[in-house]
Amino acid sequence: MSRRISITIVLIALAGLLGFGAWSVLFKPSDLPPDGFSRGNGRIEADLIDISPRLAGRIAEVRVREGDLVAKGDTLAVMDTAELRAQFARAAAAVASAEAAVGVAQARVAEAQARLALAKGEQARAETLSTRDVISRSNLEIRQTETQLAEAGLAATQATLRAQERSVEAEAATRDEIAARIADATLYADGPARVLYRLAQVGEIVGSGGKILTLVSLENVYMEFFLPASDAPRVRIGDEARIVADIMPDLSIPASVVFVSPQAQFTPKQVETLSERENLMFRIRVRIPSELVMARIEQVKTGVRGVAWVRLAGADGSLPKWPEALTPPLADLTSVSEADQP
Repeated sequence: MSRRISITIVLIALAGLLGFGAWSVLFKPSDLPPDGFSRGNGRIEADLIDISPRLAGRIAEVRVREGDLVAKGDTLAVMDTAELRAQFARAAAAVASAEAAVGVAQARVAEAQARLALAKGEQARAETLSTRDVISRSNLEIRQTETQLAEAGLAATQATLRAQERSVEAEAATRDEIAARIADATLYADGPARVLYRLAQVGEIVGSGGKILTLVSLENVYMEFFLPASDAPRVRIGDEARIVADIMPDLSIPASVVFVSPQAQFTPKQVETLSERENLMFRIRVRIPSELVMARIEQVKTGVRGVAWVRLAGADGSLPKWPEALTPPLADLTSVSEADQP
């Protein structure tokens, strides 16, 4: 009896092993990430920048073409400034005229000060002579009145001088405003970027804010992907990540987690069952280091598809070690190649 039981147990164990083997070969997914890791599909992206004039006008120059790589400070386009330069010349002449008026007002102030000094001297002598009864009281009062008139004249010329000085400031402000408009007519690159679209040509008139160029900024190159609700809370901002591009499956690109969405992207209105909760997806963003991008700036393109890998923190906060296949050989790292643009 015991022998039959032993044979039965052996047969059951053998059937279980054969069943597990068959499930592993036929049904078990072969591409599941290792324990402690998660991944998501995405594509390498960068911020888009629209180059637009602040004021409406005619395009005089467009100095770049689609696909050109530009650096910070490079001139991209120039708007026609003939009318603004005429306005600037007129404003500069107004400033010079106002400054000349200030000079006249200053001379009048000096003249009024001299008259006041003379009037005060005459009044002092009249007061001395009046005490000696050399001149009459009426003559003394005349000298006092002349002093008061001189003081009033000085105050008037000083007020005129201040008004002329304010006029110079106003005219200078108008001139500087026009100069700022002329400066704004030249459009520069704010950082390293690649020209994606050229939307206007030389001679065309564009309105304020009208697009002339669209650039792909290379200062912030990243990949966005989605993780399920079971994995997303275990991803921490600042953690290391890896990107494996489809065109370079044997090479991993270092990155770091810069954003974990606080809200699910595909949240059903009523989440009641575990299966529904597993359908919740959270957006994750990982960014490629700027020094790595700048080192390969000529080769970097957006639109390359691939897989982003992240590590999942354990209950104690520990992180698993990156497998050798996802450890980037920085010395041999090559940037992504050109793919379809976003």
